Amino acid sequence: MQKDTQCVQAGYRPGNGEPRQIPIIQSTTFKYNTSEDMGKLFDLEANGYFYTRLQNPTNDYVAAKIAQLEGGTAAMLTSSGQAANFFALFNICECGSHIVCSSSIYGGTFNLIAVTMKKMGIETTFVSPDATEEELDKAFKENTKAVFGETIANPALTVLDIEKFAKVAHKHGVPLIVDNTFPTPVNCRPIEWGADIVTHSTTKYMDGHGAAVGGCIVDSGKFDWMAHKEKFPGLCTPDDSYHGITYATKFGKEGAFITKCTAQLMRDFGSIQSPQNAFLLNLGLESLHVRMPKHVENGQAVAEFLLNHPKVEKVNYPGLPSDKYHKLALKYMPNGGCGVVSFVLKGGRKEAELFMKSLKLIAIETHVADARSCCLNPATSTHRQLTDEQLNEAGIPAGLIRVSCGIEAKEDLIEDIKQALERI
Repeated sequence: MQKDTQCVQAGYRPGNGEPRQIPIIQSTTFKYNTSEDMGKLFDLEANGYFYTRLQNPTNDYVAAKIAQLEGGTAAMLTSSGQAANFFALFNICECGSHIVCSSSIYGGTFNLIAVTMKKMGIETTFVSPDATEEELDKAFKENTKAVFGETIANPALTVLDIEKFAKVAHKHGVPLIVDNTFPTPVNCRPIEWGADIVTHSTTKYMDGHGAAVGGCIVDSGKFDWMAHKEKFPGLCTPDDSYHGITYATKFGKEGAFITKCTAQLMRDFGSIQSPQNAFLLNLGLESLHVRMPKHVENGQAVAEFLLNHPKVEKVNYPGLPSDKYHKLALKYMPNGGCGVVSFVLKGGRKEAELFMKSLKLIAIETHVADARSCCLNPATSTHRQLTDEQLNEAGIPAGLIRVSCGIEAKEDLIEDIKQALERI
């Protein structure tokens, strides 16, 4: 199936007399006739469900759709994008492990990796997304277990050179994990460029309506864990916490990663997506292929308007020919990336605050990638505790505005931004 058809049809195909829409299985538990029947599930000898903290049929239908969209072999839903990134990394890392990570990633993910996972004994070397192969090579250590980056970084809008990062990761015998939240598989499929694991905050474009928080992990099924078994004992040696199963031998390249992630991490951390949220996510996925081109069209139009405005110092949008990452964007996302644009106002904090107050249509929110356009000035909201000097050091100048262009008429978005700029 083409991606357009996958968005609508993949994951769930009802049989004769069955519900046309994905059923919401809003149940914590599942009944079995004998203990032997349930025992087979606990031994991973049979397919089925016994407790929604681990798996739920509604979730699995939606996960299967996303796996098909990304070109993967298995997937699982999580309670949030943060949970997806944590599970994807922690599934192959432990105390004493090391990660190589692009420095240009979402601030919450940066904090997860640099602060929280560091407390768990997992160290990280952050590298520039523009690093050469030689510079990437130097970041690896004997205990490196994974490489992580974002296809389009939030909010810096840098574009990851997926092929380059995958090449170096594989040279060192570790997988490349790519967060593909902003482009979605409609505009980029990282697995086709060498990524091994793909994650999403489904809260963003996949849901697309600000209705349901969630995340997803997709396994490409291509990384050979047993070829590097000394690096990945959790997958390649018996799991004493789960009947001595060796995931890589029992489930192979195609199923080992997600099975371990479910049977071990979801069992212990319980960051499951609710069936109701999975149902809402699926409604969003059914129109994803229709919405993404409109987001891109609006983002491009807004970026081009801002580029020539006398009160704007700088515009970040990979779709602009003048953007540093334009060539990479054309390579990996020839149909466009996303609808998020960031720009820096001449002046600073005071001008940015006045601009934000003057908006009439575009809402001030911490959210992005919604059908409705929204806007954020970090200096006066999420990063208001920092001085202007600290903001500059963090690469977030006081005059930086992030606009997430929805699917409204582009003329109305431009008019709203234009009138707000005139008030400065």
